[in-house]
Amino acid sequence: MTRLEGKVAIITGATGGIGRTTARLFVREGAQVMLVDRDTDTLQSLCSELGAKARFEQADVSRPADNLRCVEEAVQRFGGVDILFANAGIEGSVCPLIDLSPEIFERVWSVNVMGPFLGIKYAAPEMAKRGGGSIVISSSIAGLIGSRGLGAYVTSKHAVIGLARTAALELAPQHIRVNTIHPGPIDNRMMRSIEAQAAPDHAEDVKHGFEAQIALGRYGTNEEIANLALFLASKESSYCTGSQFVADGGFTAQ
Repeated sequence: MTRLEGKVAIITGATGGIGRTTARLFVREGAQVMLVDRDTDTLQSLCSELGAKARFEQADVSRPADNLRCVEEAVQRFGGVDILFANAGIEGSVCPLIDLSPEIFERVWSVNVMGPFLGIKYAAPEMAKRGGGSIVISSSIAGLIGSRGLGAYVTSKHAVIGLARTAALELAPQHIRVNTIHPGPIDNRMMRSIEAQAAPDHAEDVKHGFEAQIALGRYGTNEEIANLALFLASKESSYCTGSQFVADGGFTAQ
């Protein structure tokens, strides 16, 4: 039997590298998946690729009404919600804190923190109706350490650890588990953006600098993070809640 047979998952940030890869993996493992993001064209394409087990909703996760609508649509189309992968996130600007605009800080916070909060708020009651579930929030190694030039992102990724710990305690009586995942540098669009913003004319040098700090000597892949999300979504992690799961190639081991 596949690991998510009969389960219904909501994946936010579904058009990004990790989101797309996780959606494909969840469907292969038997789940029905509600894909959530702002990019309608990419959502439609991914949904067509995944077939009858996937539906999509165009939404901004920072908006309460959008989150509620996505949960309601998942319940209407698939009968309930068992898994929330709160994966939507943005990096914001790479610059010192004193040069960071309040508008960008607020937008990063709205997506990266308000988004998971609203996802939990509206999805958890539906999970409780099904006897429990699993919530996985994408944090980052930036939620465990500081990083020059990424003040808004670092702050937001630290904040979701507190959110997850509180939710894990509050939702345990309903048999809902809540955990965070903490990828290191992953070979996808977000890292290309960070590299290019850090040194527009020397992005490849920035990449090599990151790789030099990783014990395994390379960036991770979307597939490696999707596999971690699958573990936490499945019953294999049934005794895991309120915890931080790091997949960083040894970046934070130093």
